[in-house]
Amino acid sequence: MSPLHTSRRAFTSVVDGHVLPKVIQVGPNVYGAAFHLMKLLPAQFILTSAIETGELTPGTTVVETTSGTFGLGLAMVCRLKGIPLVLVGDPAIEPPLRRRLEALGARVSIVSGPALHARGVQQARLDRVARIQARLGSYFTPGQYDNPLNPVSYGAVAELLLESMGTFDALVCPVGSGGSSSGIGSYLRALNPRMKLIGVDTPGSVLFGAPAGSRQLRGLGNGLVPPVLEHTLFDEVHWLDASVAFRATRRLHAEHCLYMGPTSGAAHHVAEWYARRNPDLRVVALFPDEGHRYTNTVHNDVWLRRNGHLTAPWPDGPRTLDHPAEVAGDWSRFAWNRRTREDVVALMEGVSA
Repeated sequence: MSPLHTSRRAFTSVVDGHVLPKVIQVGPNVYGAAFHLMKLLPAQFILTSAIETGELTPGTTVVETTSGTFGLGLAMVCRLKGIPLVLVGDPAIEPPLRRRLEALGARVSIVSGPALHARGVQQARLDRVARIQARLGSYFTPGQYDNPLNPVSYGAVAELLLESMGTFDALVCPVGSGGSSSGIGSYLRALNPRMKLIGVDTPGSVLFGAPAGSRQLRGLGNGLVPPVLEHTLFDEVHWLDASVAFRATRRLHAEHCLYMGPTSGAAHHVAEWYARRNPDLRVVALFPDEGHRYTNTVHNDVWLRRNGHLTAPWPDGPRTLDHPAEVAGDWSRFAWNRRTREDVVALMEGVSA
């Protein structure tokens, strides 16, 4: 029996229990879907589907680009299924996470130096992936940015939310690859067309038409626009900088005992603000991963103080924008109104959308 099949029983017992979130109330009308590791869900779904369709066979190497969490999900699944794995990342993969990935059997290739500046982080990683693919005789690339199975995999989360809460009024999603927001959002919107979908991004990300730039807050935003991101689902978009997100993450832990990562803190911050403005609505926020990766950074006062995150002023609320090109500062918001990205960009160019 091949390793792809001998590990199946272990995978069912070890990994499945960590795939779906717990739904927790974190305010009078705010709820959080708290994941152990959200991107374990698409990693499991994509690789299992590839095995079933014959795209992934014994001896085939999985190759993927990642900033960390999707790579960790792939490493867990590949380890238990006996699949060789190569991950291409950048310096955002901290040494402790890299050691964990390698302990799970993954080979980690880090892109650094001039290539990052000349091509951008995401494109530099994709270029490295292409070179590795060219050297391998047999490979499978999950392709989280363009694989339609990424958003499809989140149907199980949408079903869980409906079972736990019935219908609700707004869903707040941190956006990176766009898989979770597009997958859960499209499923729920089909059943409740009035539900609001609110995206959370960060300055420097190009996902929603803001200017490209450096991003301190990793795991949120992107340097390219993934094909799986369905812009027409979104009613509103918020951009939070790193300082606000980091301190919001600490508040989430201090006030609700949820030890999460900064994308979760950012989502909760926006959800709490929206819920206060709309006290008759029920609001759900996605909390993508736990905070253990950030024990020495976001959850460390010394690190926050050294990097100037404790002294930044706390914003009273977001600055409302006329266009995403105006994104700047600690917190901005824009009424997206279910438009395409092209339509929104055209507004700034004086073109009738």
